[in-house]
Amino acid sequence: MSSMNRRAILAGIGAGAAIITVVPKLALADKAEADAMITKLTEGAKPQDGKVKIKLPQIAENGNTVPFTVTVDHPMTEASYVKAIHVLAEGNPSPGVASFHFTPTGKAEVSMRMRLGKTQDVRAIAVLSDGSAWQVAQEIKVTIGGCGG
Repeated sequence: MSSMNRRAILAGIGAGAAIITVVPKLALADKAEADAMITKLTEGAKPQDGKVKIKLPQIAENGNTVPFTVTVDHPMTEASYVKAIHVLAEGNPSPGVASFHFTPTGKAEVSMRMRLGKTQDVRAIAVLSDGSAWQVAQEIKVTIGGCGG
């Protein structure tokens, strides 16, 4: 084996070892981290299914820019209104995508784009003025990740 081939092999092994040591830092969030974030955002209220709807594509060919819309079917009055909508991508390096805060006027609906690193569940949680929380989750398949993937 020539010294040039040995150098190339050793360089490849060194690069592989460097990648292996960096990958844990890029590890994606786990369900426990997302659950802890939900508990904090809802101030301990357990989110119930219903009232919240999320519109996003079933398949995102590019995770760099994935559109979504969240709506909450709840009146917006002084007595009872949606205080916040939180969007989480449970498989991203940091699960929090966005938080939106509302007053009793208007409509509880938001639209924007997010980055997704891989196929995962996207969860939207609405926190109401009475302290209750409502949620919806939808899986989205991502063919090319947008979070360094």
